Amino acid sequence: MSNNRIIQVQEKVPLSKGIPLSIQHTFAMFSASVLVPYLLGISPAIALLMNGVGTLIFIFVTKGKSPAYLGSSFAFISPALLVINNPALGYRYALGGFVVTGCIFMIVAVIIKFAGVHWIDVVLPPAAMGPIVALIGLELAGNAAQNGGLILSATYTSINPKFAAVFVATLLIAVFGQILFRGFAAAIAILISITAGYCIAFACGIVDFSALHQQTWLALPNFMAPKFSLQAIAIIIPASLVVISEHIGHQVVTSEIVGKNLLEDPGLHRTLFSDGISTALSGLCGSVPTTTYGENIGVMAITKVYSVWVIGGAAIFSICLSFIGKASGLIQTIPAPVMGGVSFLLYGMIAASGIRLMVDSKIDYSRPRNLALTSVVFITGLSGAFIQIGSVKLTGMCLATIVGIVLGIVFYILDRLKLTNDYEENDAGSAEESGEAEK
Repeated sequence: MSNNRIIQVQEKVPLSKGIPLSIQHTFAMFSASVLVPYLLGISPAIALLMNGVGTLIFIFVTKGKSPAYLGSSFAFISPALLVINNPALGYRYALGGFVVTGCIFMIVAVIIKFAGVHWIDVVLPPAAMGPIVALIGLELAGNAAQNGGLILSATYTSINPKFAAVFVATLLIAVFGQILFRGFAAAIAILISITAGYCIAFACGIVDFSALHQQTWLALPNFMAPKFSLQAIAIIIPASLVVISEHIGHQVVTSEIVGKNLLEDPGLHRTLFSDGISTALSGLCGSVPTTTYGENIGVMAITKVYSVWVIGGAAIFSICLSFIGKASGLIQTIPAPVMGGVSFLLYGMIAASGIRLMVDSKIDYSRPRNLALTSVVFITGLSGAFIQIGSVKLTGMCLATIVGIVLGIVFYILDRLKLTNDYEENDAGSAEESGEAEK
């Protein structure tokens, strides 16, 4: 496996190399994936189990043609907490909302199956989709910096030199590992940077082993049956829009990375349907909704290893971790600055993929509509503007997606009615150029 060797989506990897590559993906998703159940007050073990099962279902339904890891979705934290903290409801009623949400995903997937995906170019043309994909990484950049202790917050009231040093060291190892490492080491540069960052953090005395000591060797996931309430369902389902928007964006950026149109083959209907099955099954078993993970997309972008076999291996490791308390406890001891340093690069790679999409699409920014689309979508996503719908706040990439869709449809209608001046200006410019050429 040379430094420039690309491992394709359905290509098998030798076990000796596949295991560390899969562990690398497990590390990338772990901290974010267990944070969601932690915030909702349930055991992370059930989330790790259902994330792994959901990922395997995703690979099966998509016929092994789309590499994606399904982790715990952050979009449902706010509405789920409203249901959990309601004395008349509770977590089991939130689970009922999760089940219904999964069914909504599957219904939308069926509609996409018959409507096709060409409508995406109408409602989300490249001038809008490019910045939306970039926003997936850009809006997470602050989280990476905060994990590294570089941003003052309720957690970090001052800059800790040790945290900053570990963050920078981990980031530099990850960055230069892509350039200097050779052979298989280049493919597991993220894993190497996490390991090296952990050692540096241990030397600095900032590794907390309490999570490891609290865990037993065997930890059985806590299954829980859902209950259904129209009130809880009404609170939960608006978050579906966030995940559907996120899902489309992730499939577009993954398509750019692997060099194949995954919206066509295996099809957006299959990938979204898979996510729906996973989310509904998670709700039935007591876990949280799932979504495709940007962290794992970033790992693929850096390593150029797109194999679903590697992703499947990560899913199996996640399932094993759900039963081995000490193993998951050990991963939980990885300090935030280490994961922050790695995430800093991963999120940046996702943002760069959005820019790459715009470059590859050869968007003509001499056309006012393209310039307006990209400008408004970027500013909407980065400005902090939001719209409140019940308990769900639409902001960042999700709000930018909605704005991009509205503008895309409006511009399309104006084009069909021949009310825009784009084509007239371009035609006039072409005529002038032709006249000059003739002279």
